[in-house]
Amino acid sequence: MAPDYSPDELMTVEAARRLGNGRICFVGIGLPSAAANLARITNGADTVLIYESGTLETKPDTLPLSIGDGELCETALSTVSVPEMFRYWLQGGRIDVGFLGAAQIDKFGNINTTVIGAYNAPKTRLPGAGGAPEIASACGEVFVVMRQSRRSFVDHIDFITSFGHGDGGDHRQRLGIHTAGPQLIVTDLCVMEPEENTNEFVVTSLHPGVEKEQVSQATGWRLRFADKIATTPPPDEKDLFALRDLHARTARTHGADGTDS
Repeated sequence: MAPDYSPDELMTVEAARRLGNGRICFVGIGLPSAAANLARITNGADTVLIYESGTLETKPDTLPLSIGDGELCETALSTVSVPEMFRYWLQGGRIDVGFLGAAQIDKFGNINTTVIGAYNAPKTRLPGAGGAPEIASACGEVFVVMRQSRRSFVDHIDFITSFGHGDGGDHRQRLGIHTAGPQLIVTDLCVMEPEENTNEFVVTSLHPGVEKEQVSQATGWRLRFADKIATTPPPDEKDLFALRDLHARTARTHGADGTDS
């Protein structure tokens, strides 16, 4: 029997679960925003969402179309200037988790949102960095949520927009970056976490019905698996109702579900 939820729904619910309650989260637009807002709705009122436009403890009723969406400001506890947001709040070490998406990611969690192909003659020019490089370096840790394919999970990214673990190991520390960096990747197929010491991302949980070979075929590097692999718990009725209601409200307001990265 086919599950009564989609791969995207499972991915979003699992990312929200991992965020938990009581954490301060710097949120990217798209799938990270859906997961972070679901966490705020389902995990408890102490989950604090911050967007780079300067909105502190914002509680939007619908998913924002961009960081400039007026509802973020209207529902925030306070709004500060962008320089204050980055210098005092982010670079000051006051943010627990940065929630990001990516166009490309490699096995060490380095992220590309700049170009596909050569920088000077790209096949595709992407939206760019925004605040992601600072989020990746200054938040206590980073979670990434994105759909998995060989086009997005690549052996070598075309451009490092946001630094993950570099070449692996202690590369961050050698550069003087003292935050933990990417600690979680949640996809529509599995969950990946960095291996101790090497910081190479390995599969630690497979979603229900997903086989190892399926995940390997959707990955551009020789993917490794943890010695003990869990099965991701399926979404429960409460989580699915909250997520679908959030998308329905967004669609009524904006004419879109707001989930495209």
